[in-house]
Amino acid sequence: MSVPTAAAAAVRTDAVPAGPSPRRVRPPRWLDLRLVLGVLLVLGSVLIGARVVSAADATVPVWSAAGDLAAGTVLAEDDLVAVSVRLDDAAGSYLATSTRPGGRVLARAVRAGELLPRSVLEGATGEVQLALPVQAGYVPPALAHGQLVDVYAVADPAVGAGAATGGDVDLVLSGVAVQAVTGRGEGVLSTSATTLQVVVAVEADEVPRVLTAIGGRGLVVVVRGSVDDATTAAEAAAEGAAPVGPTG
Repeated sequence: MSVPTAAAAAVRTDAVPAGPSPRRVRPPRWLDLRLVLGVLLVLGSVLIGARVVSAADATVPVWSAAGDLAAGTVLAEDDLVAVSVRLDDAAGSYLATSTRPGGRVLARAVRAGELLPRSVLEGATGEVQLALPVQAGYVPPALAHGQLVDVYAVADPAVGAGAATGGDVDLVLSGVAVQAVTGRGEGVLSTSATTLQVVVAVEADEVPRVLTAIGGRGLVVVVRGSVDDATTAAEAAAEGAAPVGPTG
């Protein structure tokens, strides 16, 4: 067995390839451009998402009409319903729920569910509330606050007229808003002869004319088909409307 010589050992040593020189590990740089861009993208996405969600939920609480209401109706709390809707820049044109429009007068008719614009409220008016006695049989059973009615005077004792009254059927009030109906009984207390009090809004200077036109005659109340119906009862009668009579 031969002993390797120094020359042979050197040959074997030279035959082994040298490994790569070690690289120094550099500490991470927090201001690396790719890291900064990634953070900015994440923040931008969060801000855009928050803005979209906020805009989608940008609703405001405003008042809407609980039912059909005629022009001239004095608003009551039961006439209003709070709803949340998205109005964007138009929000200032409608009555917010922070306002209290109760007691104000409607300048025009509004429909059930309609949002109430600020322009629908009148300022101070010269209207007064006039209470009219009407027998229950000559008032529609569903007569209620906010409806539009015509009122006739009839020279018939059955309608509530005095025995000495005379004259024909006359239209004494046309297209007035009902403010209240009181005196309705329940069960056996409700009869066609029960006198109800129908309160309507009229101009103060019209009261003497209305009372003179009634002249002790009985009254019959006719409800318009629509709260914004512009057709007068006289025009409807000329077109073949049914004659006025008791409702029950």
